[in-house]
This record gives sequence, structure tokens and C-alpha cells, in this order.
Amino acid sequence: MNSTDSASPPAPRDASSQTASLNQAATVALSFDDASDFAMASRGLIATMPGAKVEVNGHTAWDCANHDFLRDTPAPDTAHPGLWRQGQLNAIHGIFKVTDKVWQVRGYDISNMTVIEGDTGWVLVDVLTTAPTAAACLKLVNDTLGERPVQAVIYTHSHADHYGGILGVTSAADVEARNVRIIAPEGFLREAVNESVIAGGAMARRAWYQFGPFLPPGPREHVDNGLGKAIPIAASGLLAPTEEVATTGTELVVDGIRVVFQSTPNAEAPAEMNFHFPDLRVLCMAENCTHNMHNLYPIRGAQTRDSLAWSKYIGEAMEMWADDSDFMISTHHWPRFGKEDVREFLTLQRDMYRWLHDQAMRLANQGYVPTEIAAELRLPGCFGGESHVHGYYGTVSHNVRSVYNKYLGWYDGNPAHLDPLPPVEAGTRYVEFMGGADALLSKARESFEVADYRWVAEVVNHLVFADPTNIEARHLQADALEQLGYQTESGTWRNAYLMGARELRHGSPSGPAGRGRQLAHAMQVDQLFDSMAVRFEPEVFDSVSANTPNSGHVYINWTFTDLDEQHALGIGNATLHHVIDRHADEAAVTLTLTRTAIANVLGGIETIDAAIDSGAIQANGDTEVLRRLMGALTEFQLFALIEP
Repeated sequence: MNSTDSASPPAPRDASSQTASLNQAATVALSFDDASDFAMASRGLIATMPGAKVEVNGHTAWDCANHDFLRDTPAPDTAHPGLWRQGQLNAIHGIFKVTDKVWQVRGYDISNMTVIEGDTGWVLVDVLTTAPTAAACLKLVNDTLGERPVQAVIYTHSHADHYGGILGVTSAADVEARNVRIIAPEGFLREAVNESVIAGGAMARRAWYQFGPFLPPGPREHVDNGLGKAIPIAASGLLAPTEEVATTGTELVVDGIRVVFQSTPNAEAPAEMNFHFPDLRVLCMAENCTHNMHNLYPIRGAQTRDSLAWSKYIGEAMEMWADDSDFMISTHHWPRFGKEDVREFLTLQRDMYRWLHDQAMRLANQGYVPTEIAAELRLPGCFGGESHVHGYYGTVSHNVRSVYNKYLGWYDGNPAHLDPLPPVEAGTRYVEFMGGADALLSKARESFEVADYRWVAEVVNHLVFADPTNIEARHLQADALEQLGYQTESGTWRNAYLMGARELRHGSPSGPAGRGRQLAHAMQVDQLFDSMAVRFEPEVFDSVSANTPNSGHVYINWTFTDLDEQHALGIGNATLHHVIDRHADEAAVTLTLTRTAIANVLGGIETIDAAIDSGAIQANGDTEVLRRLMGALTEFQLFALIEP
């Protein structure tokens, strides 16, 4: 990270007396039964990973010992007691027997791997975030239960922590040879690409704030992510599904195991599915039901989720399967055991998402704006006694604002907010109106002393954007964000506050943002072209005027020999567009290649010239057009969040 000055920045500070008092009061307010969650989270433990550490090429991808400070200790003043308790639960790791033929590996990634014994091998439900953690968990399974081949993988949904480890449990060759089935919800590949590639640069950077992977574990910094312990530090990959499930009620037999599916699009993920194993009496609720309130909008950025549909899907799953389920598993956290417990759990989860939806829109229809709705609503007492609806991951505050946004968008109807000044210009003017930097800081310090941390963070942010070199402003805002982080129950909010404080003190990162290299080889051709389009800078590609409507277009023809596909890519009117299944007669250049060849170029593995020289891409025509196109693709860089 870039340093903001030559002096050593201050270390994380103690909790203020006001923060300590709030967290002590929260300890008293926690009324749910500690013992039952810990019993369920530990039930069925049969083995743990030797060393509880995953390494790859000399690099540590995962180390359970990083969070040993949580074990058997009360919450310190620098952490909310609810989040601390959730962190203790998420630190329980190993392979756990759920019931006959069903095990889960938990605690070696933010997500779970569920392992089902089929007739001839393993059926895996979700494969974690990275190949190293997935491979280590599969090894633990084989070493403990006896080695069996992987016959099928079920992706529950389109988030990377559920498919990213696929290359740790199987290979592209085995999948292409149809030796391994990959089953996913309809639209999985499209949504995985939209999230990880189309919006990948911005989302990956913002994910640093949501998950805090660069916060050192400890009572003053990273404690937990709420949904799981942490994100492993290694690359994610992707293999495309071999089959998709589109319709609720679809039944498949997977290596001798009957599975009945429920399609749940636009709930926790744009493409997601729950499913039931009728012969095992096991219900998998994917990530639609976990042991916390989830996000209707994750602060890393994503499509806003449909809380009403989410609630109804849970209700539908109850109607279909609650009476026939003795066990409920999900892709994070621990199972529920017993038919009555499963029904009670699902009922509260269903009603919590419905309450968020209905109450947010009740207030919206009375004219409340998102910030007012967030300030007004508090989780009712009927939910307060159960930990699995607490805001360790999502929060009431940002979830109800997300409901508003789902229906009414970013604009609150006040024309004063219709075209606001951008942050640097607004910050400069705010500082001037407040009498200058010294006057603003003097007033902000007074607010800090009376624990008005939200206001300090907001007002000093204007000065940081007006003058990011003002060290006193940076450190004061960092101090305020830090106290807010210590106070919050949400792991993601804590990470965001503490990452902001860290970057204010140490500087924002710089360098390339990465290109999703591991994903490009699984993408369809039209998705590869879409990924090029969001990187295209028309001013750099100077063969067509960006300002002249209906100016001449330049075309590049593509023949993919491995896919037996033809495409025509057009460049004009400051955009890229393409047509499937034909070539353009007037193309400037025609390319013959494989999907792998262009994926290597787009992923930065090989240059376009090297690919042409090696014969991986054969070009007939004006190759300079192709070079200018590749030269006009923006290389995304890491960007600042807490400063300009």
C-alpha cells in the first residue's frame, strides 16, 4: 500500500469508554441460548484437518490458528459480543457426519463442502472458493472415509465461494469427457460471469472492505465475516455446468441418489436452487437460509435481491419438504436436526425476510426515504431471541434501504439529490463553508469526544476528499471508523469500517485489479465479447469517430474451431457489438482460433502478437485493426474507496 507520510501511522486504538459501555450492554441483551448453537455446530465431528492449515506453493491459503484468539474467551471491548460469539461458532472446524451417507466439511473456507456417498463415488454440493482449500477438504474426506472418485458436483448458486474451488476436486478434461457431472441452476454461467467479470474489477476491490482479507486477525481487527470465518487467499476457477435445472419439481438421480430441486432465482443469488434428498430426508437450503440475517444487498456490490420472493421460496420449500426432512443443511454454517427444529428454523427465516420487505415498503409508501427507514426500523422482539436472524452478515439498516432501492431505485424523490456534486468538489465546498480545514477539525474533535462517531466519519470525509494529504483529518476519520467497527454486530460492517481506518492510516492500494483469468476459459464466446465491451475505450480505438453517429463500422470475423461457431464483432459508434452464427462480408480481418486462445489473450497470459506468431490465432486481413482493438481494452487498476 502507498504510505500517506513518512512517519509510522498509528496502530489500532483501544475501545473508547463509550464503545466499551455499548458492547457491555449488548452482552446483557443477548438472550438466546448459547449451548444449543454450539452443540449443533459440533455435532457429528469425526476428524479435523492435520495442522488445520492449507498451503500452496509456499503460500498459506488458510490457517485456522489465525483465529485461535477467539477460543474460550469472552468478548473484549473492541468487538461486539454477538459477532464474537458467531466468530467462535465459525471457528469450529472439521468433517462432520450429518446422517447416513451425508457429511459436511466446515471451517476451512468461508463456505461448506457437503459430501454425499453415491453408488460409485462422491456427490459434492459446492466446492468452496479456491482449488487449494477444496483439494485439502476432499483429501480430508478421502483420508477419513475412504477414497472414492468424484462423480458429480452440484453448484447451489452463482457466487464464487461455491464454485471457485472446482479445479481442486476435478479437472476440465474429466468434465468434458462426461466423467463428472456438474449440475447448476438455470442461468448459472451468465450470472457468475456478470458478477465476477462484468462487474469484477469494482466488486473485487469493494470485497476487500466487506470481507477484510488484509485485516490482521485479532481482537482489534479481523474477528469474523458472520457468514463464515474468512476468505481464503488463493485463486478461484470455474468449470461450466454440464446440465442446468430450470423448473421446481425437477427430479434427477445423481450416482444413485434421488434429488428433487426448487428453483429460487433472485433470492440470495440471481441463479440459485434449494433441493431435497427424499431417501435421506435431508433438505439443502443452499444459501437461502443460514445462521444469520443475510444481505438483500451485499456491500461489495451486487444486484439487489428480492426479499419478497426470498420469503416465498422458503415458504414453498416448507410446504414441499418440511414434513419429510429430519435434517436441514446449508452452504454456510451448521445443520439443523429434527423435523420440528427444521420447521421452526425455516418459519423464522421466512418471516424475517418478509418483515424486512413489508415494513420497508410500508414506510416508503408513507414518504420515508431510505435513511429514515433505516433509522426507524428495529428487529422486533419475536426475532430477538434467536441468533440465526441476527445481523452478523446483513443488517436491518442496509437491508431495508435495499428493499426501497429494489422498487424505487437510488433516487429518493428530492430534487436536491437528483444531480449532486461529485465527492471531491462537494468536499472542497463543504470545507470552505465550514470555515476551512482547521475549523472543521476543531468541531469534529469535539464531536469525537462525545462519541458522535457517525457524524465525525461523515463530516471529516469531506476534508479527506478535499485534501487527502491532510494527515490529521485522515487519522481522526480513521479513529471514528474504528470505534464504529468495534461497536457493530455485523462482520461485514466491522470489516468495512476497519479497512477504511487502515487505508486512511496506511494509504490506498495500487496495482492491477486482475482480469478473472481462471474464469475466462469457462465463458461462452458472447460473454468473452461482453467482457471486452466493458473494457473498451473508444477514444483509443481511433479508426471510428466516437462523436459521429452512423459512422462506418469496422468488423472482425471470428471462427472458433473447437466450438464450431462463427461470430462477427463490430466496432462503431463508440461501442462493440456482435452477431452470432455468421460472418460480416466487409470484415477487415478474419480470425481462426479456439476459445482458449482468446481467453489467454484477454486474461493477460499471452499477447495478441505472440498468439498470432505461434499460430494459436490465425489472422487473414488487416491485423492492425485487431491490435488497435486489444490496445483499446482498459487494464483495470485498484482504486481508492475512502479517499479520492
